[in-house]
Formats: sequence, C-alpha cells, structure tokens
Amino acid sequence: MVVDDHPMWRDGVARDLAEAGYEVVAAVGEGRQAVRVAAAVRPELVVLDLRLPDLPGVEVARRLATSEPPPRVLVLSASGEQEDVLEAIKAGASGYLLKSASKEEFLDAVRRTAEGDAVFTPGLAGLVLGEYRRLAVRPAPEATPRLTERETEVLRLVAKGLSYKQIAERLVLSHRTVQNHVQNTLNKLQLHNRVELARYAIEQGLDES
Repeated sequence: MVVDDHPMWRDGVARDLAEAGYEVVAAVGEGRQAVRVAAAVRPELVVLDLRLPDLPGVEVARRLATSEPPPRVLVLSASGEQEDVLEAIKAGASGYLLKSASKEEFLDAVRRTAEGDAVFTPGLAGLVLGEYRRLAVRPAPEATPRLTERETEVLRLVAKGLSYKQIAERLVLSHRTVQNHVQNTLNKLQLHNRVELARYAIEQGLDES
C-alpha cells in the first residue's frame, strides 16, 4: 500500500511498484484513511510518507504496528532530519528512505524491507544505531535467553548493520539460512522485527565485539 498526499508522487510510486511485479492493493493520501484501508486490505508492506494532512505519518506507523499481523513499513520522506528518522523507527517503521533516492534504490529498499531487512538511506543507519547505543541499558545476564553460537554470530553482524545478503556472504551461508537464524532469534527474544533485534544486540554490546 502506498500512502502519500501528493497525487502525482503517489501514482508514480504505485506505478513503479506495479511495473516491478508488486501488487499494489491501495494508494491513499490521508493518514486516517490509510489506517482504515490497511485494516481492510491487510497489506504486507506500506510505503509511507511522514507529511500527511490529517494524521502524521509517525502516528499512522504507530497504529499500523498494532495490527495483527502488522505490515512492514518503509518510510519514504523528503526529510532527513534526525528527529523525524528516530520518531519513525520508534513508531515501528522497518526502514527509512529519502525521496531523493533513485528508482533502483527505492525498489531495492522495498525488496529488502519485504525480506525483513532494516533499510535506511546511506548515513541514516549510523544515526539510528548511534541513538540506540546512547539509550542502551544492559539487561541482567540471567535475563538473556540462550542463543546458539551461530545465532549469536548472526546477531553480532546484525548489530554492525549488515544486510542479510552481506551476512550470508560473510558466514558463507544461504540467504534463507540467515533469515531462519534471525527468525529463531526473534522468537527466542520475543522481538518483532530486525530493528528491535539490532537494538537488543547493541544493548548486549555485540556491535563492539
């Protein structure tokens, strides 16, 4: 589903997605409408602008995150301001891409978001991870679930900001195997997405090892 209040931009994004083989189940221009329509059509992924006339995109993301199952949300915004990026991620967005991205970069971000990656415009990933480091509070060791050696290895690379593809290449594993390790780890830690997983890994100090 595409959510953007500029008709020409919204139609262009929807067209690019359709031409790339995706099924666009809805394209809407208002936040409240987006929440209502999403409940009806249940999109797997939402491309969301932050600047909407009636309900901020951050609030839309927050409400979509309470859906069952929640769609993955890729923010596509003209703003690269730190506050906007962090608020979107805290609200449940899986990734954040600037509108200055090329068509190829956009479609790659959609594909990776659909696969479960946390996707950011270059430069923004460091900003998000840096904020997580600043907020990190180490949990008590006894509260840490038991992970396998391989799961811990994959988690360490997630904390360093590597994509599934990069992790697979680094560990000489298939993309699917990496996804399975990440999903098993999410289940054990009772987390919902890769952004939360990266934050957990940073809290554990795995990005420094």
